[in-house]
Parts: sequence; structure tokens; C-alpha cells
Amino acid sequence: MVKAIQDAQCIVVKVGSTLVTNHGQGLDHEAIGRWAAQMAELRRMGKQVVMVSSGAIAEGMQRLAWSKRPTDIHELQAAAAVGQMGLVQVYETCFAKYGIRTAQVLLTNADLADEQRHQNARITLLTLLKHGVVPIINENDTVVTDEIKFGDNDTLGALVTNLIEADALVILTDQDGLYNADPRKDPNATLIQEATAGDAELEKMAGGAGSAIGKGGMLTKVLAAKLANQSGAHTVIASGLESDVLVRLANGELIGTQLISK
Repeated sequence: MVKAIQDAQCIVVKVGSTLVTNHGQGLDHEAIGRWAAQMAELRRMGKQVVMVSSGAIAEGMQRLAWSKRPTDIHELQAAAAVGQMGLVQVYETCFAKYGIRTAQVLLTNADLADEQRHQNARITLLTLLKHGVVPIINENDTVVTDEIKFGDNDTLGALVTNLIEADALVILTDQDGLYNADPRKDPNATLIQEATAGDAELEKMAGGAGSAIGKGGMLTKVLAAKLANQSGAHTVIASGLESDVLVRLANGELIGTQLISK
């Protein structure tokens, strides 16, 4: 069995909003501190790390004292703009404890679709990595419209993986990985430990035709793995609630679902 993260030299780690926020009530400083500690250990193991993090809107809502997520697009953009300040501050503080510098990079799909902007983003990220900086990437929610939706950062993580030709994408979520059926409804559902990225059957299991599982975002993760496969990157979907999950993956432990690039 392939040990995707153990063999990877450059890894993109996407952390979902449920993992970095207190159930949507602002940023979880302790949780982000744990990610920083794990990524510092990956750095000591000789691996380059890029982080794609959600959480700006939830933090902005807390700072603006909004108890309910707005539906108006401009209100969401305002929350993202306010929250991004907090997101960057927390990451910078947490990584600084390990002597690691961070950089904020805000991207949209449009940035990566334009050839010149795509190349500029690629060179900037590679330069940051060359200087030992950990890029903290998020969707530029302040200027986009249709992209403010659950799961979009899964796609962004895959696009960044392709952009810098990383070896692997780790998508951390609050689920154990991809099951062959909905474990909430089927007691016989089993976790898929390894499969081929891009396999159409995976999309059905994750919430495509013929299945209701994954409406909370597993389908976007499977599709992200399919996208990352275009540049030859493996993808791991694993629970970020597992202790030291990144370090254990880097040590060759099989956690979650590995979607292998073929």
C-alpha cells in the first residue's frame, strides 16, 4: 500500500472550518496551535508545507457580534474581510512559537485560470517555500461572489496542489474518511482505506448519483482528489480530530482514505 504522505516532499494541507472554529463561533486558537505544532514537526522531517485554511467568515461574524450567518453576499464578504484579520493573526502567533514565518495568500479560481496570474502565484508560492515560509492560503471571499459556499476550499486546495506541483494533498475534516455507504444509516458501512483518485464509483459513494451521503462536503473532497490527480498528486482525506494526524501520516501510518494518483 502506498504511503502517500510519508513519501511526499511537498504537502498541501487543507483544514476545514469546522476544525478551526468553535462550531462557527470564531477561531479555535488551541486547535490552530495544534496544527502549527504538527506542521513544525513536518518541517523538521524535511517536508515543505502549504496550508489552506477556512474560518474567515466565522471569525468575522464573531468580531461583528453576528449570531446568525448572513445570506446577503455583501454581508458575507464584509464578514470575510474582518475575519481574515483574525485568521492571519492567530496563524502568525501560533507558528512563531516554532520560529516559523508565515505569509497570507488570498486566491480565487479566476486567479488560477488566468495564465499570467497563475504563473505569478506559482512563482510567489515557490519563492516563499524556498525561504522556509509557510503560506496560509484562503479563498479571497471579499471579492468573489459565487464561490462563498461550503467545501470550496477543497477545490482551492487541489488547485494549489497542481499550481506548485505538490506531491500530496491532505484534506482534514471532522469525518474519518470516505465510507462505501452512509455510516449514519448503514451499520455495515466500511471505511475505504485506499482507492484510485478519479474513480467514478467514489463520487457515487460520496454523494453523487444514487447516494445521499456527503451532502456536508465529502463529494467536494473526492472531486478535489480527482483534480489533484491531474498533476500526479495523491490525496488523503482524514479526520483532523485524530491526535497528531499529520505527523502520524508522515510517519507512514494509514489514517483515513488514501486516493492514489495513477
